[in-house]
Amino acid sequence: MNDRPDPTPEQDEEEPPLFDFTMDPPIEPQVAGRFQDLAPRLGTAVFLFVIGGVAIWGGGLWFVTLISVCVGLMLWELATMLRTGPKRAMLMAIMGGGTLFAANVLPIGFGLPLLMLVPMAGIAFIRKHRRIMVGFTAAIVLAGLSLTQHLTNFGLVWMIWLIAVVVMSDVAGYFAGRTLGGPKFWPRVSPKKTWSGTIAGWIGAAIVGLIWTVWQDAGWETVGISVALAMMAQMGDIAESAVKRKMGVKDSSNLLPGHGGLFDRFDAMLGAALMLLVIESLSEFPPIPGV
Repeated sequence: MNDRPDPTPEQDEEEPPLFDFTMDPPIEPQVAGRFQDLAPRLGTAVFLFVIGGVAIWGGGLWFVTLISVCVGLMLWELATMLRTGPKRAMLMAIMGGGTLFAANVLPIGFGLPLLMLVPMAGIAFIRKHRRIMVGFTAAIVLAGLSLTQHLTNFGLVWMIWLIAVVVMSDVAGYFAGRTLGGPKFWPRVSPKKTWSGTIAGWIGAAIVGLIWTVWQDAGWETVGISVALAMMAQMGDIAESAVKRKMGVKDSSNLLPGHGGLFDRFDAMLGAALMLLVIESLSEFPPIPGV
């Protein structure tokens, strides 16, 4: 006699919580050295520096095109991680990149509604993990718009400042975290991040802000803004780590050797760009006294 209960028919379940941090952090494998991933990271960084540098120097449609492509690829990575299916992932990528490009060539009053169609499409096309998809899609497209508008409105010098803040925060955090170690920042979400690396990132960003304060005769608020951007950049990194942990993936894709995917590489820039969008909306930027 079969004592097993009869299988029950599938029922619609409520969408699970956005993130579940109840699992123990994974055990990190022993490696030969602390910087074993440095070589591929540097190679990819040089490639990104050349491509990004050419687009930033060219400005205009060159930069808009690069950011639009990156936004499209990041939306494809996000949709793929959330297992929406290849067709839906490609659709989100095309919509995201296309509408961001349109938002930069059309008057902003027409471009913004087009841009907001992308997260709305996430509501319409995606059934599982919908809240994650919609929230991150809105963040990605708005961060892309923030970057293109920042270069257009404030020029090359302040674009370099933004990049320097994010890069210095990342580099200082990387080396300090692996050299000094210490207590973990949030081990259930990002097991490798330490408080030493986090604070080193803030200090690195403050140094960049100090350099720009002296070089550009800017207000001392530049130092505080730089630290705030570094903090938000780290939150962008943490948020993406939470999504990857929830979905059980190590990287958003394998497009960039040593970094994983574009989402892995630019999650910090997304956070900083969103923070910058708020700062530029609420205050005079750049903070130059007497201007």
